[in-house]
Amino acid sequence: MTISEKENPRLPYLRDKTSKLTSAPGCYIMKDKSGKIIYIGKAKNLKNRVSSYFRPWQDHLPKVWKMVSNVNDYDFIVTDTEFEALVLECSLIKQYTPKYNILLKDDKGYSYIRVTDEPYPRLQAALQKEDDGARYIGPYTSSFAVNQAVREANSVFQLPTCQKRFPQDFRRERPCLNHHIKKCMGVCTGRFSEEEYGAIIRQAIDYIKGGSQQSVERLTEEMNAAAEELNFELAAKLRDRIAAIKKAADDQKIVDESMKDSDIIAVAQNSEKACASVLMYRGGRLFDKADFFLGEKDDRSAMLEEFITGYYSVREFVPKEILLDEEIENAPLLEQWLRERSGHAVHISTPQRGHLLRLTTLAKSNASEYLSIKVGRTGKEIVALEELSKALGLEKPPRLIECYDISNLASSDMVAGMVVYENGRPCKKFYKKFSIKTVADQNDYACMAEVLQRRFDNYFKKTDEGFSTLPDLILLDGGQGHVNVITPLVRAMGINVPIFGLVKDSKHRTRAVATGGGEISLTRCRAAFNLVTQIQDEVHRYAITYQAKKHKKSSYQLELTKVRGIGEKKAVKLMTEYKTKDKLAEASVEELMRTAGVSREIAEELYRVIHGE
Repeated sequence: MTISEKENPRLPYLRDKTSKLTSAPGCYIMKDKSGKIIYIGKAKNLKNRVSSYFRPWQDHLPKVWKMVSNVNDYDFIVTDTEFEALVLECSLIKQYTPKYNILLKDDKGYSYIRVTDEPYPRLQAALQKEDDGARYIGPYTSSFAVNQAVREANSVFQLPTCQKRFPQDFRRERPCLNHHIKKCMGVCTGRFSEEEYGAIIRQAIDYIKGGSQQSVERLTEEMNAAAEELNFELAAKLRDRIAAIKKAADDQKIVDESMKDSDIIAVAQNSEKACASVLMYRGGRLFDKADFFLGEKDDRSAMLEEFITGYYSVREFVPKEILLDEEIENAPLLEQWLRERSGHAVHISTPQRGHLLRLTTLAKSNASEYLSIKVGRTGKEIVALEELSKALGLEKPPRLIECYDISNLASSDMVAGMVVYENGRPCKKFYKKFSIKTVADQNDYACMAEVLQRRFDNYFKKTDEGFSTLPDLILLDGGQGHVNVITPLVRAMGINVPIFGLVKDSKHRTRAVATGGGEISLTRCRAAFNLVTQIQDEVHRYAITYQAKKHKKSSYQLELTKVRGIGEKKAVKLMTEYKTKDKLAEASVEELMRTAGVSREIAEELYRVIHGE
């Protein structure tokens, strides 16, 4: 979207001011009419960066367009280096919380791990702290991580999860099934003292805080010490506990001992909004997860950088390893800033393969699911559109997709169908049918050209809601030849929507996406492949259904011409008036006379043919 003086009358002043701006690094501070700060940014070249907002031909994303349309003036602060600009930017954003900067707000409460205040404490998940004497570990932003940690610790250390109270309920009844299947140590048997049970609870808490590797190392030391003291019963219990911890680590897919202190960050966005998800690994296990709604989408790399600076500006702990789902331009600069904040080296990377790539994919999946809740779409739909936009080299995930298919029987009853997908879902109210008018012989290229010509002629006329909006992507059921024919036609009309073809294999299944110069395989983009296949199947169904209906209608028209005095034009007139065979059968002889303009004798014969007499 380009900004004009109509949207912001201050543009001439802002352009003149920017023409005199320094080329040094620094921060710029955008303000509205009231003088309120609405956006803060950094730049290694202030003049180039600020100028990009106010150029008359500059194409902005919606979020930036809104910000620029509200800029009345700006201030700037020059720094010696780009790094100093980054540090200053973080400080100013934290101080002023401008409207158009990412503010990292989430709508989730906090969760805690509760250690009850009783002689034989229990581990429980809690949504909030209470003044009940219990010990609370946390807070965690992810109830998922809390519930998982509690379940895992209770299972590994065989802690009781029943409603019995100890020591009051010692030996009152037989141990439950959990004890017999080794899911509970059987505190109800009275065989454990408070001191012995307390030691196990401490081990469970250490396991939650430190992870499985540290727990195994600590318990191994205790087991060896017990064996040296000839306390073989305790040593055997510790051995079994170590085995249980190792088994839990093997069974739990999201435990990774190689991830000592790491954050995995991913951003998901549709055509309008964006969300971020952070998976926090501490001591080799998933420690917590946080999701953030980032508001309106922006350039993906810029949005990820801004999120990282905002996120770690308010965090006391910075891990040594940060994995991203997308490469960012200023990774070295951010590493330097994080190193100075934390006092230790920080490495930012974007995995391309292996188990680390699976972790960033997991973070991306979490971000997509969170975004789906915000925008009322499924995570699969969001991922599919993102994958498709990357595979096709689009600037953003397409919100509106139009797909076209031609259907005919030889050279008769040639038609086309247009289906529309909005945010990954069929939008049937905008589906359109086309009856080919200018092509006499079977020629898919010419038919497709006619359909696209008519579609965009209607766009300029603005007479139909279904044609009044430009799509973000056009798909043609056909290969490279279709793209080469249609693209010049559409470009000549001033339409710059990306155009691709859908190629099928010998079994009429989607194989690839065609460009003007070749094909793009989607085999590695499963979600995008499934979406494209669904669109291609839907447009084929829609077009062939219309073609069959039209053919049936034209066949019936041919049947009517067998009546003496009813030619092709009168048959068409009858079908145009009554639309269907059922409606035509309801017409009286007098109505047939009037509609077809024939005598009573011919109308009566026509009536008998219609009713099969």
